[in-house]
Amino acid sequence: MASSLSCLASDQARYHKIFQVFLDCSTEHQCMKEFILSTLPHVFTSIVQGKSSINILGVGSGSGEMDLEMLSQLHQQYPGVTVDYEVVEPCSQMMGNYKALVSKTPNLEKINFTWNQMSSSEFEKHWKTKQSTKKMDFIHMIQMLYYVTDPDATVSFFRSLLSENGKLLIILVAGESGWGRLWATHCKELCNSEISQCITTYNIKSYLDTIGVSYKSYLLPSTMDITECFFPGGEKGELLLDFLTEVSDFSKSASPELKGRVLDSLQKPECSTVVDGRVIFNNTLEALIVEP
Repeated sequence: MASSLSCLASDQARYHKIFQVFLDCSTEHQCMKEFILSTLPHVFTSIVQGKSSINILGVGSGSGEMDLEMLSQLHQQYPGVTVDYEVVEPCSQMMGNYKALVSKTPNLEKINFTWNQMSSSEFEKHWKTKQSTKKMDFIHMIQMLYYVTDPDATVSFFRSLLSENGKLLIILVAGESGWGRLWATHCKELCNSEISQCITTYNIKSYLDTIGVSYKSYLLPSTMDITECFFPGGEKGELLLDFLTEVSDFSKSASPELKGRVLDSLQKPECSTVVDGRVIFNNTLEALIVEP
């Protein structure tokens, strides 16, 4: 039976507050930046191939930090290339933060931004309605497939927009991460069945394998300090518990039995390790570079 708890994704104000706490306690953005520096240069080389301009689409770009990291890397490699950059982000606050970040970031003169404040499904309808024949050289979908109703169909649509040498980057939590183990145990108790909250790269790779699409996989080791979750009543721990369970006000709305089971799972070696007395959650991500 699907969870009757309140989904954190529907409480945008609380989610934004919690997400910042998560970033402060995890190495998520650091591991993504390392991937952008170490691996994306090779991807960009295969995409650009002497072109003077390329088309990029960011789906669920949030506040734009990772987008601009990628653009910075692209600019360093190919300073003369112009970029037509479509941004898709449903949240007005995130979109506003993105635009503010762009306004104070140098060396973006060759980037033409098009802002689409809409969900990925709304963008798909919009794209089909205007019958665009435009093709994308690079599309990225970073940590966003949790919030769609049909991940396979979403991947299929955006992959269909790729140019002949284009690449689709998908980043999600890895199947072998603590998230994968936590959801394997508690998904039905915690998650909103209308969206794909419990998805990991295991699910996406299974889909791609089934339809015979080539991709390359890169593990991005990441951790999150969740020690505060085990000290009842502390604000930081309560916020992190909301993030881990994807439930708004989890400690107040979940039964004592469910909360106890979740905390027990979080301490198991399949999810976390103890380092110098701190409980360190396995937040490992995986990046998939998908072919057209």
